[in-house]
Amino acid sequence: MKIEFTLNGEKKHLDVHAATRLLDVLRGHFGLIGVKEGCGEGECGACMVLINGRAMNSCMIPMGNLEGKNVITPEAFCQSERGRIIEDAFMEAGAVQCGFCTPGFIMATASLLNANPDPDEAQIREALSGNLCRCTGYTAIVRAVRIAAGKGAGAC
Repeated sequence: MKIEFTLNGEKKHLDVHAATRLLDVLRGHFGLIGVKEGCGEGECGACMVLINGRAMNSCMIPMGNLEGKNVITPEAFCQSERGRIIEDAFMEAGAVQCGFCTPGFIMATASLLNANPDPDEAQIREALSGNLCRCTGYTAIVRAVRIAAGKGAGAC
């Protein structure tokens, strides 16, 4: 099946089976390794990308669902001004340890701040509930989101 979608700002035309996971295409075909396979079941958030501005687990997205969609990966997002603000907030808050989950948390933060530029703690915790971290606990991550929001990362 021929799929046309936008990846990190560039139009892509790909001939791929409709059921192929976006995660596999990103890593295997495009070499974008910011998305990680943690659970392969949509439970951990390590493979999170933005699809039309909304955080989604790429391990759960079949390529057939991407026709005409806009996909942003952690690699491209972290090169944007908003991405750098969020990334810097995570470092400032001490919210990064091993780093495996960090790209997913950054993408979830971007999605939250797209929808709500000034979330309260309960809204942050709810928005991040699809991401798992084994190192930091979540207090520093929540603090990072608050720092990013305070620095204007919610402005689209």
